[in-house]
Amino acid sequence: MSVLLIVAAVLVSLLAMAHSYLGERHILLPLFRRTELPIAFRGGSFTRHTLRFAWHLTTVAWLGLAGQLVVLASPSDGGVRSLAQVIAGTFAVSGVVSLFGSRGRHPSWIVFFIVALLVWLAYR
Repeated sequence: MSVLLIVAAVLVSLLAMAHSYLGERHILLPLFRRTELPIAFRGGSFTRHTLRFAWHLTTVAWLGLAGQLVVLASPSDGGVRSLAQVIAGTFAVSGVVSLFGSRGRHPSWIVFFIVALLVWLAYR
């Protein structure tokens, strides 16, 4: 077990959680109080939801990378398969965040779920 990679994974996880919490509190909420947000496609609500889920997708991606670091730190024979499972899971969670964050209006969730399925099928 590589202690260096585990420490890196913990740091990335802490960074991800701080990014979500502090970004929501100090960037997104103050931004959403403003009246001059651009109106994208279906209105201001769509803009706010898109900004919020896109912000938190960064957190999901970083947690997925932390998971990959943990897999790399573990001495196992199923390394590639385990990495693929973490990647598929990361894309599946990204799909959920996108689907619910945009209330299904932003089509990225479709691609996230397809990628998750393809990676999972490639290494099951």
